[in-house]
Amino acid sequence: MRIASDLTDVAIAQILGERIERYRIAAGLTQAELAEQAGIGKRTLERVEAGRGAELATLIRVLRALNALEGFERLLPELPPSPIEQLKLRGRQRQRVSHPRGRSIAAERPNEVRESTPTKPWSWGVPPDSGVPPAKGLHRAKRKR
Repeated sequence: MRIASDLTDVAIAQILGERIERYRIAAGLTQAELAEQAGIGKRTLERVEAGRGAELATLIRVLRALNALEGFERLLPELPPSPIEQLKLRGRQRQRVSHPRGRSIAAERPNEVRESTPTKPWSWGVPPDSGVPPAKGLHRAKRKR
C-alpha cells in the first residue's frame, strides 16, 4: 500500500511496520536477531512491526541494522535555498524565519509566551504630574469617614 496524506497516523505506522517486517524477512533475520543487532528488545521490535508506535531513535536503530537508513534521505531530502535566498545570503546559511512587516505574529500564535519591553516606566497608577506625593513604605492610607 502506498503512503498518502489522506491516511491516518495509525495506518501509516502499520504500513511502515509491515515494510520493516518485509525488509527483516528479506534479510533472513528473526525478530530476536534484528532486535539484538539494533540494540533494542524483541518486544519493542514486535511493536514496531505491528505499527504500534516507536521512538524515532528506535526506528533509526532498526533501519541501520537493516542497512536501510538511506531511506531517511529520500524521506526528507535537504532543501536547497531558492535562487533569491542564495542572492540574499551570499554564501551564508539562513539562521531564522522572518515575517513581512505589519503582520501580527501574536494573532498567529496566541499561546506563545513573549518577552515585552515596557514603553514607559511602571508606576502605581498615579500620574507623576497629579500632585500626589510618592508613597513612602508599604502601608495603607487611613480612610476618612
